[in-house]
Amino acid sequence: MDCDTTGIEPDIALVKYKLLAGGGMLKIVNQTVKPALEKLSYNSEEIERIIAHIDSFDTIEDVKGSASVPLANCPDATETVALHRSGLRLEHLPIFDCAFKPFKGERALNYMAHLKMMAAAQPFLSGAISKTVNMPEGATVDDIMNTYVEGWRLGLKSIAIYREGSKRSAPLNTRKTKDMGTVVPQLRDDAGALQNRILELDQELATLRSRLDRPVRHRMPDTRNSMTHRFEIAGHEGYITVGLYEDGQPGELFITMSKEGSTIGGLMDTVGTLTSIALQYGVPLESLVKKFAYQRFEPSGFTKNSDIRHATSITDYVFRWLACQFIKGYKEATSPNRGQPDLPLKEIVEIEKKALNRPVTDLARTGDKQVIDVITNNLPNPVERGSTDQTGNGNGNGHADRVMVALGSIFMGITCSVCGSDKVIRAGACGVCTECGTSQGCS
Repeated sequence: MDCDTTGIEPDIALVKYKLLAGGGMLKIVNQTVKPALEKLSYNSEEIERIIAHIDSFDTIEDVKGSASVPLANCPDATETVALHRSGLRLEHLPIFDCAFKPFKGERALNYMAHLKMMAAAQPFLSGAISKTVNMPEGATVDDIMNTYVEGWRLGLKSIAIYREGSKRSAPLNTRKTKDMGTVVPQLRDDAGALQNRILELDQELATLRSRLDRPVRHRMPDTRNSMTHRFEIAGHEGYITVGLYEDGQPGELFITMSKEGSTIGGLMDTVGTLTSIALQYGVPLESLVKKFAYQRFEPSGFTKNSDIRHATSITDYVFRWLACQFIKGYKEATSPNRGQPDLPLKEIVEIEKKALNRPVTDLARTGDKQVIDVITNNLPNPVERGSTDQTGNGNGNGHADRVMVALGSIFMGITCSVCGSDKVIRAGACGVCTECGTSQGCS
């Protein structure tokens, strides 16, 4: 632990200052100077003078400028000199060169010295050398490029370069700064004010976070565009009105049923209000559709909308219609393919003819059969009509035409809630579907 350097590496400086993590400063002095001077045949007085010079100026070089230094024979007395000499002979200066230039000196090792140190030891090592090539602050791009090239030529496996001053702060320095190792009194005096400021910032941060968590309602403008859609489900008529923002997105929903004061009308008003508030608070329409589409409750049945053939409830129809209008790709993914023709299965006709219970169209034609044909919209062809119409004169006054005129007002004009047919006739005060026989309720 008492080594001045670790590994194949020169010392950073003869005197260096290290900042401690917990505060304060540590002054580190190279301990090999005295043995080196003794090896170079300096006497004890010269060695003490050189070491005193290093302690005073942090360098072994001669220092220019006036300074007060202690006398060798009287440590309590000082003298002022313009050029203070260390007493080291000039030919011995390269021996004490270090990686960084001292603050009051001029000498430092060239980057080639670092490379040659590693090149001398690299043949004896199987791996790379953990060694940083220290370069002065004035090193150019060409100097750094030449360092890599020379390292490659010398056979080094890796190189790490550090340019002095490239980091904002360094743990080791060659000079003692003004506030190094001391506590600034101003910070201690302002500790109370700093703590109060921290508390204020914490309160502001908590306020901003509470505002971010609070939902914001984006109300509709006073004048806005809208679209209205009429729908009918199992005889229940209604209107959907959607208010739009300026970007065309929905912001409000009104559902008006044809029967005022009914339970369904009141429930639909509530659904519209809840949907409007949810949209204005930023709830995605996709989430609402996913939650309320395909809800099953009465009234339900077939509709006249080709994109939504059957609705399991009014809520289901409303939100599926909104999805078809405002969610891209929903209509194409869910609506029936209207362009696909029915498959021509000719065998079905033959099978029906061979069935034991033959269809009504195959029965003998009578007057009652013509009434049924008019009701079911299955009129015979002109030839057959002419053969069966014995009283007609060819001008549209045949028996079938008179039956159609007579029964023209028998249809109620509503859609069957089960099969979707519009052949619903009036049976007293109620309606009955002629296709499936389902009662449509009384009016």
